[in-house]
Amino acid sequence: MRKFVISFAMLALLGLMPSLASAQCTSIVVGKKASDDGSVMTAHTCDSNFRTWLTMEPRKVFAPGSVDEIRWGLMHTEEPYDTRDVEVKGSIPAPEKETFRYMNVAYPCMNEKQLAIGETTTEGRQDLRRGDALFLIEELERVALQRCSTARDAIRLMGSLAEEYGFADNGECLTVIDKKEAWFFEIYGTGKSGKKPGALWVAQRIPDDHVGISANVPRIGTVNFSDPDNFMYGSDLRERCKELGLWDGKSPFKFYKMVSEDGQKGKNFSHREVFVFNTLAPSLGLTMKDEEIPFTIKPENKVSARQMFELYRSTYEGTEFDMLKNLNTEVKRWTRNENGELVAVSDTTCPVSPYMTNATRSLLNFLKPGTVSWAYTISVIQCSYSEIIKLRDWLPDEVGGVAYFAFDIPALTPRVPIYAGQTRLPAGFEVCGQKRYRKDAAIWRFREANRLAAFGWNRTAASVKKALKEYDDMIFDDAPALEKKAVQLIKEGRKEEAVELLNGYCSRLSASEQKTWEELKEEFWNIFARSL
Repeated sequence: MRKFVISFAMLALLGLMPSLASAQCTSIVVGKKASDDGSVMTAHTCDSNFRTWLTMEPRKVFAPGSVDEIRWGLMHTEEPYDTRDVEVKGSIPAPEKETFRYMNVAYPCMNEKQLAIGETTTEGRQDLRRGDALFLIEELERVALQRCSTARDAIRLMGSLAEEYGFADNGECLTVIDKKEAWFFEIYGTGKSGKKPGALWVAQRIPDDHVGISANVPRIGTVNFSDPDNFMYGSDLRERCKELGLWDGKSPFKFYKMVSEDGQKGKNFSHREVFVFNTLAPSLGLTMKDEEIPFTIKPENKVSARQMFELYRSTYEGTEFDMLKNLNTEVKRWTRNENGELVAVSDTTCPVSPYMTNATRSLLNFLKPGTVSWAYTISVIQCSYSEIIKLRDWLPDEVGGVAYFAFDIPALTPRVPIYAGQTRLPAGFEVCGQKRYRKDAAIWRFREANRLAAFGWNRTAASVKKALKEYDDMIFDDAPALEKKAVQLIKEGRKEEAVELLNGYCSRLSASEQKTWEELKEEFWNIFARSL
């Protein structure tokens, strides 16, 4: 019997997935005085067909005089030891000290010292890319998490390495946070400037009482070269920009204007920035017609981790950007009343999902122009994984840093807390589910139910939202006692027991979530079976 392999192409043909052409991500940052509990937060959605396996990488000791290899091709491997299509591009001197343990996802995101990084590709000018440079963004992140414990140190290291060895990737924004502060770090290649590859980079601090968002558009505006508390930048930034014709040396040094591709029309925002800022500070009244929006905003109410969960589940339902606002329809059906008589009743429903395919959207607009307006949402069906990270300086590092991780569509998958002190992850997390259907890949325990849910959203949404709320409640109800016990164990010098406590909780919760989503899959198949 031939093996039946479910591929992304097959799912697209079945109408269960849209085009995966775009590789877009969303990263929101919350300063410590803007959060409800004094934590610093950032997040990341990995919105494309990148690998979904993840591990907690152990500390590493390099032999004296050895090198740290810089590799390309890591984003599409199937397991941690998969070296197919992975190329050693070059090397840098290895660190002299033992490295830090870190959470290794496609874009490495958190280490054991409560340093965390979110990512979003800003594209920018294509003529700034330089293929003979050494670093791609994921390797800069990895090196920083292995070697640094603060956001400022991480930015200095990544910037200096990119300047010395060159940055080869698309334009990128990293949201770099530690227990005290948060930064945007935007970086681009140097194109034909100079005799060797380098990097154009600027970092700007997020005010402690503000929130920022980066969603595939350059965000850093005028750079204040006399304010080291709030800006960092490349040593030859101004010279390189003048050489490339990006700056005349006299006008204000407005970074996003210099590096933006013409297709971005010189604006520093898209739908996602406007939606998030208007959600957190409605009085601002930002619109897509604005020429420019603020770099960051002060939220009208403190932001909680739970509110971040909701922001990352957003498809703009009920807002001006809602793609389904013109698709509610009245459906008549027959039912029996209390006397047993057949009577006609009407229901209002939306038979189309916010995760509709591009083909479905095109068909609806062909039948009636203007039916569906397009807006890139925060929760998208092509998401590989996402994490929302919270760092807390009043707790030991092992407990203070927590990444609420979810596979697949952010609005349909429950999150599981992964603490900075953990040394292992649940079974199946180390297997990628992108190349083929694999029952040993944890992502497919969620993805099968999620695809059915997205296909029949008007009939499945209530069940999904109910299950998500139950697990959200469980996470936030369990956390105080779990963390208190782990902290007590650490104070008593029983750190290994504390780590095992966190490891075990993560695995048990994930197993419960996977079982529930297996049950949802059966429920959804039964719904569809009855409707055939």
